[in-house]
Amino acid sequence: MGRAAKIFGGAFPPSFARADLLIDGFMESLKIALLATVAGVGLSIPIAFCAARNIAPVPVYYMGRAVIIIARSFHPVIVAIIFVKAVGFGPFAGVLTLTVYSVGFVAKLLAERIEEIDFGQVEAMRAAGAPYLSTLIYAIAPQILARQIGLSIYQLDSNLRTSAVVGLVGAGGIGIILQGAIDTFNWPEVSTVLLTILAFVILGEIVSMYLRKRIL
Repeated sequence: MGRAAKIFGGAFPPSFARADLLIDGFMESLKIALLATVAGVGLSIPIAFCAARNIAPVPVYYMGRAVIIIARSFHPVIVAIIFVKAVGFGPFAGVLTLTVYSVGFVAKLLAERIEEIDFGQVEAMRAAGAPYLSTLIYAIAPQILARQIGLSIYQLDSNLRTSAVVGLVGAGGIGIILQGAIDTFNWPEVSTVLLTILAFVILGEIVSMYLRKRIL
C-alpha cells in the first residue's frame, strides 16, 4: 500500500512537458485504428460469406470458419508480440494486429447475420436464372447492410481503444509512450498519458454515437 500511495501520489499533477510527443502518439494510434478497421472490415466481408453455412459449399464453409477461429483464438497483445517480432517495432505491427482482431470479430457476427437472412429472396433470384454474384449483391447484401455498418462503427470504436493497449508491446501509437514513461518511473507523464487515453476513448464513443445516429 505504501508503494501504491507513492506511485499515485507522484502521478499528480500530470506533466505536459512533452505534449508534442503525446499528440504525435495520439495521432499515430488514430491512424492505426482507422487503417486496421478499413482493412479488417474489407477482409471480413468475403470471409463472412465463405463462413455462412446457408450459402457456402461445405469445404468453403469449414475454411471460412477456420480463419475466423484462428483470428479469434489469441488476445490482441499476443498477436501484437508476434507481429512485432516478425516485422519490427512500429505502427505497421499495430495495423496488422488490429486487422486480425477486426476479422475475428466482424467476420463471425456478419456470417451469423447472413445465416439469418430471408432465403426466399435468394431462391427467387436463382429461379430467375440470376448468376451467383448477382444473387449476393441484390438478394443478400441489402439484408445485411445495416448490420455491416453497425459492426464497422463498433469495430472502429474498439480499435481506438485496443491500439493504445497493443502499443505497450511496441506496436506503435500512444502505448509506446506510456510504456516508456513507466519504465523510467516518470509517474506525472504516466498520468498524462492515461488521461489522454481516456480522452481518446471518450472521443471514440462520441464519434461512434454520432455515426450510428446519422447512418443507422
